[in-house]
Amino acid sequence: MANEAVLALIRSQLREAADPVRGAAAQAYMKSATPSLGVRVPEVRRTAKAVAAAHPFETADDLRSTVLVLWREARYREERYAAIDLTGLRSVAGDLHMLPVYEEIIRTGSSWDYVDGVAHRIGALLKAHRDELTRVLLQWSADRDFWIRRASITAQLGAKVQTDTGLLTAVIEANMADKEFFIRKAIGWALREYSKTAPEWVLEFVTRNGPSLSPLSRREALKNLGPLNLQVN
Repeated sequence: MANEAVLALIRSQLREAADPVRGAAAQAYMKSATPSLGVRVPEVRRTAKAVAAAHPFETADDLRSTVLVLWREARYREERYAAIDLTGLRSVAGDLHMLPVYEEIIRTGSSWDYVDGVAHRIGALLKAHRDELTRVLLQWSADRDFWIRRASITAQLGAKVQTDTGLLTAVIEANMADKEFFIRKAIGWALREYSKTAPEWVLEFVTRNGPSLSPLSRREALKNLGPLNLQVN
């Protein structure tokens, strides 16, 4: 059951903090039909967390219901950001039942800010449920929806030494031929982040895949490699 107090307070407090000028600029930047209130992302996050702390959810099911109502009924972009912020509460950390929520956010949001907003949540599920999520992400890497495929690639951002390189290789190789900008950018981003932990692995991956990687993915992947970069240029 949705927490009506949380819904009402998040909506009212976001509207009170609205900045119409900033909102118009944000909507133009996102090239979206969804209007923006112009509330900064950190303030949205603080609002969501403070409201949830003041009006705790009785169960994880109540939290999920509230997230979905806030997401589905959102009139402004910031309300959707707040819904994503609520999914970060400790009571659902690593909760496999959150996966359908994240999938709905990705499929119906169809925008990089929403998709990337749940990337770390999916990564947390992968750590907690390695076998189940590995199967899911491999399926996602071949999905018709390129936003779902992007999520399969970005799910391990920040995993560092816990990165499953076999899974990372599989989801990237499944998408290397895709010409979609957001896929090519995601590949480069995932490799660039992992290069902070395992630069030699990323260098070898880029060298091995050579022309199969788009110039954008290759450039992003090598961005932080410094002198090692010279070996493949």
